[in-house]
Amino acid sequence: MSPATSAVPLSEANEFLAEHPEVQFVDLLISDMNGVVRGKRIDRSSLQKVYEKGINLPASLFALDITGSTVESTGLGLDIGDADRVCKPIPGTLSMEPWQRRPTAQLLMSMYEHEGQPFFADPREVLRRVVQRFTDMGLTVCAAFELEFYLIDQENVNGRPQPPRSPISGKRPQAVQVYSIDDLDEYADCLRDIIDGAHIQDIPADAIVKESAPAQFEVNLNHVADPMKACDYAVLLKRLIKNTAYDHEMDSTFMAKPYPGQAGNGLHVHISLLDKDGNNIFAAEDPLTNDALRHAIGGVLETLPASMAFLCPNVNSYRRFGSQFYVPNAPSWGVDNRTVALRVPTGNPDALRIEQRVAGADANPYLLMASLLAGVHHGLTHLIEPGEPIEGNSYEQLEQSLPNNLRDALRELDDSEVLNKYISPEYIDIFVACKEAELEEFETTISDLEYNWYLHTV
Repeated sequence: MSPATSAVPLSEANEFLAEHPEVQFVDLLISDMNGVVRGKRIDRSSLQKVYEKGINLPASLFALDITGSTVESTGLGLDIGDADRVCKPIPGTLSMEPWQRRPTAQLLMSMYEHEGQPFFADPREVLRRVVQRFTDMGLTVCAAFELEFYLIDQENVNGRPQPPRSPISGKRPQAVQVYSIDDLDEYADCLRDIIDGAHIQDIPADAIVKESAPAQFEVNLNHVADPMKACDYAVLLKRLIKNTAYDHEMDSTFMAKPYPGQAGNGLHVHISLLDKDGNNIFAAEDPLTNDALRHAIGGVLETLPASMAFLCPNVNSYRRFGSQFYVPNAPSWGVDNRTVALRVPTGNPDALRIEQRVAGADANPYLLMASLLAGVHHGLTHLIEPGEPIEGNSYEQLEQSLPNNLRDALRELDDSEVLNKYISPEYIDIFVACKEAELEEFETTISDLEYNWYLHTV
């Protein structure tokens, strides 16, 4: 797809409507800065017009904070008259929504200037510009996500989540039971519908595993040789999980740390690079002997502190870190070591790849991928060495050195000369402005804990 156009053949819409005569509505979706899906619902009769002309949405859609309010300091709201841009279909994303009672389809969109150029503040465009660097080198990025989430009860207790009752036993799970098949059985109908729904929507989800806390699970997505499509799949998978859980009278959350004392939700990313012949340039019998792999790791480690605001974009994101929960808090790497930030899984030498293990499930996949690939490209082009791999428990060998709060992470991002070369400073300014607005509200809100501690004691 040319950066100056998003022409998608009208035949895609016509063929879909012919194949699905039952469809009544189509949801037009676009992912904002926080990874929240927004958009419009149209009648099926309007779908061809969307493919021909697109739809208008305000540019301020990419200046929303986590509450959905426009952050005016971004300059994308009243300063430009809250003006519209045009959103056009992303090819290959038109599919059915299996959870709907009335037959409804969905279609991912991307924002463009009226002159045809991609809109710079669309996170998908932020990623596209980084991916172009690899295309110019004759390389293709192969990527996959692993997405963790909790099933939770639709009824909270004093505003806090609780595990849902098992549809089989009627009990709420309490034990960790990592990789438990029995726990998969407890929620089998919901989990099966998630996988079936993924197949209906052509999302390459191949497995669900029980994770490290009550009613916590992980969905693995297959590798695809298109990082933008990999992010599309991650966005659609989150929406599928939320709606499928609700259909089973449960809810779900991708909040980084919903429960104190339990594991948080991570979003791991697997990356490899293919040359023009489709060969993995990271392939090696011994990872230490592959220059490209080492340099890519070195670049990611160097840019990791500045990338933290994209990997962990919310105040709650930083509560997830802790050695007992396998969340690395220092730039580190190792071979088949789950205590480090960048793991190189062993197995087939031709399938060697980098697994990034820092990001939370609350990250925007496009911005996460953009910052990760920026580090990879920086390492390859500057021949950055990563140092020796960590063997054993990295938490006992390295002190915490990554930003451990959002404010410090935003400062690192704002000051990063490297990331400002890959991600436009104009976009970084918008991102930082939105997150600083959230921080200001958070820091001026008096918490229940403060009342409990101080109201009658000082």
